[in-house]
Amino acid sequence: MKPVKVIVEKHPDGYIAYPLGLKGVVIGQGDTYEEAMADVRSAISFHIETFGPGALEIAP
Repeated sequence: MKPVKVIVEKHPDGYIAYPLGLKGVVIGQGDTYEEAMADVRSAISFHIETFGPGALEIAP
């Protein structure tokens, strides 16, 4: 699998993580940075399993 850049934002009520370069919307969340990263990794895996490797192409 190609490396995927992930943006993590800290909010007052936790962390939000979203990957760049995927077709579609994929988001992870958690009370800590580590939880948000684990959640977004799981979401990315599910997205690729569901939509296939073509989901990794950089969207225009």
